[in-house]
Amino acid sequence: MDGDLLSELLAPLRLRGVFHSRWSVHAPWGVAGERESCALIHYVQAGACAVELPGHEPVRLRAGDLAVFPHGSAHRLADEPGRATVPLESVLPARSPGAARTLRIDGPGAETVILCGGLHYDAAAASPLYRALPDVLVLDRATLAGQPLLSGTLDGLGGEWDQDEPGQALVALRAFELVFVLALRAALGDGTSAGRPVLRALRHPAVGAALLAVQTRFGEPWTVETLAAEAGMSRSAFAATFRRLVGEAPMRHLTARRMQEAARLLEETALPHDAIARRVGYGSVVGFHLAFRQWYGTTPGGHRRRAPNQLV
Repeated sequence: MDGDLLSELLAPLRLRGVFHSRWSVHAPWGVAGERESCALIHYVQAGACAVELPGHEPVRLRAGDLAVFPHGSAHRLADEPGRATVPLESVLPARSPGAARTLRIDGPGAETVILCGGLHYDAAAASPLYRALPDVLVLDRATLAGQPLLSGTLDGLGGEWDQDEPGQALVALRAFELVFVLALRAALGDGTSAGRPVLRALRHPAVGAALLAVQTRFGEPWTVETLAAEAGMSRSAFAATFRRLVGEAPMRHLTARRMQEAARLLEETALPHDAIARRVGYGSVVGFHLAFRQWYGTTPGGHRRRAPNQLV
């Protein structure tokens, strides 16, 4: 997979903070979490558990396995599928970025130890391709064994938890951020991603080249024909392959990237609308306004006025 594309996918996420916790839970147990506005990771340090997401088959995690939820999707964790659960909010309330907590659930059965992190990032900076990632990515123990930096960081986090060393909180925050990026790198580079189309898109030499062009050169006057040429494929083959792997047509993916950048420029700069239109690939302000309103349901001016840190 093209390393530049991977960097472009991950670099804009702008991680802002991490809430992390260590669970020591004894069967029978079950915890249900609602969708959260952050990425989530669960690393099973000892024992085993089941992960259940709406519309997915249960996933069994064993000691040494890691699960990543790029979009903070709602899910249930339990010792067995179908187990009765309690709301996460009732056992771990007020999960603010930067805090660390320990969760203990007593019971007569086997113990499971899980390290969890909620990684808060700027959702507006997430690329359209990042948003197309699956609800959950699972790296088993064998895969982690081939990622010494990732596995070593996870082992270090587990060993540090009960230590009272200077700077421990900051070390844990940075370590969880590193785990997040390394886990995504490992998942996106995993050759066993046959069941996850968008991951195959990232690994596809031709489609990957087009995705990199859309991500980094969105201001150019692309058409399906020129993107197909960039990919080295015929127009029809490229359009069909792109839609199958990415889940949407090439021009819609390009529009998503352009609109994302336009929204960022409106929020973070004082550039006039005509300059923004040119930067994101529109030859006229009218065309840009129409596209922006169709995409976001408001005008560029309305979006700028509602920005939290408006500059004009």
